[in-house]
Amino acid sequence: MPNQWQNQRMRKISNLYIRSNILVSLCIFAIFAFSSIENSFAQVTLPLNSDSSYAALIEKHAKLKPQLAQNIYHRPLVFESVENSDNVSSSVYAVLNSPFDLVSSTFKKPDLWCEVLILHLNTKYCNATSESVNPARIVVNIGKKTPQPLADTFPLEFSHQVSVETSKYMSVELHANKGPLNTTDYQLELRAIPLSEGKTFINLRYSYKYGLAGKLAMNTYLSTLGRGKIGFTKLASGGSTDYVGGMRGAVERNTMRYYLAIEAYLASLKQSAAQLPDARLQYWFDATEEYSLQLREVDRSSYLAMKKDEYARQRKTPLTIH
Repeated sequence: MPNQWQNQRMRKISNLYIRSNILVSLCIFAIFAFSSIENSFAQVTLPLNSDSSYAALIEKHAKLKPQLAQNIYHRPLVFESVENSDNVSSSVYAVLNSPFDLVSSTFKKPDLWCEVLILHLNTKYCNATSESVNPARIVVNIGKKTPQPLADTFPLEFSHQVSVETSKYMSVELHANKGPLNTTDYQLELRAIPLSEGKTFINLRYSYKYGLAGKLAMNTYLSTLGRGKIGFTKLASGGSTDYVGGMRGAVERNTMRYYLAIEAYLASLKQSAAQLPDARLQYWFDATEEYSLQLREVDRSSYLAMKKDEYARQRKTPLTIH
């Protein structure tokens, strides 16, 4: 009996050992297989990102050609926007009368973003680190649409990252974690591809997130100081057509202001150095007046006087970015 019991015990131990070896082998195989798949994706997918993004933008341009040629904006431009439960975003697709090399070389430089962003009514000051810093940083002080001391403004600190830069595609991303009125995750992304005849097709996307507190704060603003303000997208409801309002309207207005600032900066490069600042300001104001229903906030003389002072302040008193 003892021998029989001992033999049974040895068989059980042997079976457990075999099962353990099988499980270990399967685990090792699974880990190896997963690692191989992961490495395969790392080797195959990542290099294709720029190509797939380029192809997607080419496809988007082809799809939007009819709308770019004829639309309500009287320029080759198409709007898209969306509002979800915790975020809002807006995209402008447009054709610039500037060559791709110029667009790419301009917006990969954080300091030149400041030359663009200062044109926006709400931008009171902008300062950037060197492009040698990775990622570079851009601090944008935003405030009212009237003259304002810097101490009373809100500093948005963006990281500036050139995510892709090739001879046929570029992507630059600006990201800020925290904004005013309890808003978060600000993103301003510019993607571009070359077109024929020295033109460039771009996608400018602007978005941010908000929690409950942020939504309540934004809704309070939109129901008081921002009451009656509208965006660019038309919504059909109950037999009538109205422009979108609220937070979606707000993000559309700002996306258009940023786009027109890009257009103004590039157009001004044809002027002499002495004429550059004034040429940009004049161009931006004239362009926004084409959409006065959405964008008019101040008159020409008030805008030019305020912006000239802010531009001089930006040039004269650079702030240290820590």
